[in-house]
Amino acid sequence: MPSVIPSPSRFDPTIVPIERCCDTDPRITANALVATALRNRFLQALEWTPEITDENRYALAADVINARSANGLTTDAAVLIPVLEKSDGLSILLTQRTDHLHDHAGQISFPGGRMDIGDTDLYATALRESQEEIGLQPERVEVIGTLPEYLTVSGYRVTPVVALVDPQAHYSVDAFEVADVFEVPLAFLMNPANHQVRVWSGDGERRRFYAMPYQERFIWGATAGMLRNLYHFLKV
Repeated sequence: MPSVIPSPSRFDPTIVPIERCCDTDPRITANALVATALRNRFLQALEWTPEITDENRYALAADVINARSANGLTTDAAVLIPVLEKSDGLSILLTQRTDHLHDHAGQISFPGGRMDIGDTDLYATALRESQEEIGLQPERVEVIGTLPEYLTVSGYRVTPVVALVDPQAHYSVDAFEVADVFEVPLAFLMNPANHQVRVWSGDGERRRFYAMPYQERFIWGATAGMLRNLYHFLKV
């Protein structure tokens, strides 16, 4: 079985060597990064190819999804990609997870989690989790579409739900799960010049992952992988 990147308690992704930057990838025009353009893009049936990361490949090769299902564990999950509509442009709202959580502790993530029995669909999961984790009011959220499922090494099949959001003055966070809430300009995250491919080596294995450092924040792993697919979706 392929080796796994060590847990965050023993692993510092910021020191993993950069294999390459993606600055030669196609740029997205500024007029594609406005609310109207995002709405229209999700209404279009244009063909595009999602990117398969090493994390996806490992999850499939290790059969972690099927293993968790066989043990009766819920694997379906959803995250909300909240695109804030602000006067100075669109931003994406992200959270910093607390250090004591079992899965993805300390990492930067979107609000979200596993699907509950009471959720009518994965849209409901994303909205419920966002309200529970950061106090995001559902009436401020306009869901505009989804991205393809993203498989994680922790055994989740995650549906990213993309939404335009009317910003709140204050976010009431669940202190058990969320250490901080912050914003990153959409233009920064959708600029391939800010996308890095880093390669971790250990036990004879090599694993690549995306990273998108922003100021003092280090966005990487599944979150960066989903943002990379949003980039591919919008650049078509």
